[in-house]
Amino acid sequence: MNRIESLSLDRLREDHEIPSLGDDLLFFEEIQMLPQLDEPRRMNCIIIGICTDGEGGYTLNESKYSIKPGDALILTEGQIVNDIWMSENAKGHAMLISRNFIDEIFKEMHDMSSLFLLAREHPIFPVNNSELIKLKQYIGIIKERILCEDYRFRKEVIRLLLVAMIYDLGTAIMRVMHKEGTQTIANTKAKRCFVQFIQLVEQNFRSERRVSWYASQMGLTPKYLSEIISSTSKRTPNDWIDKYVTTEIRNQLSNTNKKISEIAEDLNFPSQSFLGKYFRENVGMSPSDYRKKK
Repeated sequence: MNRIESLSLDRLREDHEIPSLGDDLLFFEEIQMLPQLDEPRRMNCIIIGICTDGEGGYTLNESKYSIKPGDALILTEGQIVNDIWMSENAKGHAMLISRNFIDEIFKEMHDMSSLFLLAREHPIFPVNNSELIKLKQYIGIIKERILCEDYRFRKEVIRLLLVAMIYDLGTAIMRVMHKEGTQTIANTKAKRCFVQFIQLVEQNFRSERRVSWYASQMGLTPKYLSEIISSTSKRTPNDWIDKYVTTEIRNQLSNTNKKISEIAEDLNFPSQSFLGKYFRENVGMSPSDYRKKK
């Protein structure tokens, strides 16, 4: 396999006869109905779901995660998902939402870009009983509105319901982070800078790995960008850039049969040897050794 195929709504909509809002949202009434992947897929959408019974799991960016009753999950765009499985008694609900529809939803919300960045660190998190009851209510009404295809304001109402639901999910993530002692980003200006920086990295890490380039795009000095990112996230800008680059290299080494020289070219390294040195410094082994290990 020379490339990682995408997991997108249009293809899934063709393969599954399930309630949908066009190409904006697919509604899986049972979490067991989620596609049982036999090969890796790059997320071209966002998955939001809850588990009420049984168990399941998946691999996300080479890390394994398990889900149990009372857990919610948010899988965001651009990540590599594989090995999705569910036990026979697994119950719950899931929605796949297109990137365009999420962008529409964000117009109604404040500080939600940072929520989805936090969800990358906590793709599965527990919800308490009252939160679970509310989530079930949201999901039930969303399903009802999806099925009312002749309802004039169908899409608008579903968007507003998702706004409320995502706010409640954000509250649950913040509670988990507080319990773990993880710091949230309190300063509004710092939060905006952090979110903008991460979004730029997500879009450009394949070609740009210089902090000075990102600082220039944001109209900041490299020193100030380093200070604000380090103080808000406890990681340097270089740490974040290296994380995205090495994650992509790991994914391609594990999930494609591309030559290492081809991966180097794809990620704009001057040569295979430069990629090898970079990977060894950040991961502790050569790309070929990592592939053999996998």
